[in-house]
Amino acid sequence: MSTRTTPVASAEVPRLEDKTIQPIPADERHGKARDLFTIWFGSNIMIMTIVTGGLATTVFGLHFVPAIVGIIIGNVIGGIFMALHSAQGPQLGVAQMIQTRGQFGSYGALLIVVIVVIMYVGFFAANLVFGGEAMAAVNPGISVDAGIIIIGVVSVIATIFGYRLIHAYARILSVVAGVALLLAFAWILFVQGLPASFLDQGNFNWVGFMGTISVSALWQLAYAPYVSDYSRYMPQGTGSAPAFWASYSGCVLGTLFPMILGALVGTLAATLSNDAGNVEIVGSLGAFLQPWTMIVIGIFCLGVAASNAMNLYCGVLCSLTIGQTFKPNWLPHAKTRSVAALILFTLAVLIALFARDNFILFYTNFLSFLMYVLVPWTAINLVDYYLLRHGDYRVEDFFKRDGGVYGRFNWVAIGSYIAGALIQVPFSATAIYTGPLAAAMGGVDISWIVGLAVVAPLYYFAARLFRKNPDAAPFQTPAFATELS
Repeated sequence: MSTRTTPVASAEVPRLEDKTIQPIPADERHGKARDLFTIWFGSNIMIMTIVTGGLATTVFGLHFVPAIVGIIIGNVIGGIFMALHSAQGPQLGVAQMIQTRGQFGSYGALLIVVIVVIMYVGFFAANLVFGGEAMAAVNPGISVDAGIIIIGVVSVIATIFGYRLIHAYARILSVVAGVALLLAFAWILFVQGLPASFLDQGNFNWVGFMGTISVSALWQLAYAPYVSDYSRYMPQGTGSAPAFWASYSGCVLGTLFPMILGALVGTLAATLSNDAGNVEIVGSLGAFLQPWTMIVIGIFCLGVAASNAMNLYCGVLCSLTIGQTFKPNWLPHAKTRSVAALILFTLAVLIALFARDNFILFYTNFLSFLMYVLVPWTAINLVDYYLLRHGDYRVEDFFKRDGGVYGRFNWVAIGSYIAGALIQVPFSATAIYTGPLAAAMGGVDISWIVGLAVVAPLYYFAARLFRKNPDAAPFQTPAFATELS
């Protein structure tokens, strides 16, 4: 007789999520693959996505056409890695950073988890600044600081309620923000119109083109450390392929069009002002959307709150993962999640309030930093999951102090990670440092491509050569590959 438990219906799941980092039992699994489309589509249609797309035609100075090509290439490629991580959630039922213990060991994973917490706080602060500026731009009665606080409070409330509320919020945004995005394009293109000199603005340069690809790819890669946090409640029978394609299509489409809008606004504003370097994307967008500014920008600010709720939620899970590493029997619940959310919220708000001036420079350098530290991790995680263990992990061992079959430290993974970070340095080009090989290529940054190309085979062959426990790393036909075929 089968012992398989039927997943509980969505309506039976408590609205205030009680789980945090513990495995999700089979009888509490719920949802469908299409839920992964809406959470990534709806949450990406927001101000910060538009600002990021605008970097292509302002900071990088690109002509509109190569800017769009770079945005498309970066999102299409980066989305593959993001969606491959998402497909892990239904299979394992745990948060992504807990699963990382399967590659790095119980203590070795702390290296990555701490970096990811910093990333979440940074993105939270960036969202607060851009969202606060947007609210102030459309409503003079609200200061930037007040806008920062308002968006932050909404994000905290969603984080406290947890998984189901965040999913429901994103479903609504998929429709509302999608309509607002269409309105923005239609109003700018067909009502306001483009000047005759629009396509004369900007130029093509390899530094800007590769920078645009890198920033767009990183937008997708930045979701990798938490994307499976939003698929871990899915029934195990959801399947890797449906989870992959729903996440991929939702995140790529939800990101691509707002970024193109940002590039469009950047080019249009630079054409009218003849000064691309001083274009302010949020203010320019608001000016072009009159008289719809308050409605459209207001909806995009709702997207900021949704994205920030996701950043804060996963930042909390990572923070709890750090604590549980040293106290294995501790499995926190809703109250602890709420307290941790308030602590991280306070930290991010302080950063946003004190660093909001010239924030675009901080944001650009922050994105470069993330690229260097995320690329080696994503290569190791995906190689381990799909090519070495094929999704076959002992989940209970993730919660043991000694790491169970995965140990406290996996020096092969740690060494591969460090090697991947170091190999990128000569190829990096930022405002702070330009490596010799990047300088020889005229400032073109291909560090993340080199990182992926080196770390993936390095870890694959080193792990096979030095694996300590054959039972923990069975070599068989990759489950994901067979499901796609």
